[in-house]
Amino acid sequence: MAADAKVDPAPRSADEVRAEIERAREQIQTSVLALREEVGRVSDWRAYVRRRPGLWLGAAFAVGFFLGSREW
Repeated sequence: MAADAKVDPAPRSADEVRAEIERAREQIQTSVLALREEVGRVSDWRAYVRRRPGLWLGAAFAVGFFLGSREW
């Protein structure tokens, strides 16, 4: 155990431990779902293009111009 961990002097029953584990499991599940939604939102490139289409059109043009001007 970590040195700064609280030590509960009263022993807990198996039912109390199970209930605490279930609460922790629910909290973890909620956190994972929230994280999954956030990652999906942040990594959606279509939303960035919808917000600033001119910027992305210009970037695509610049990349195309750069690649087209190179001699292969």
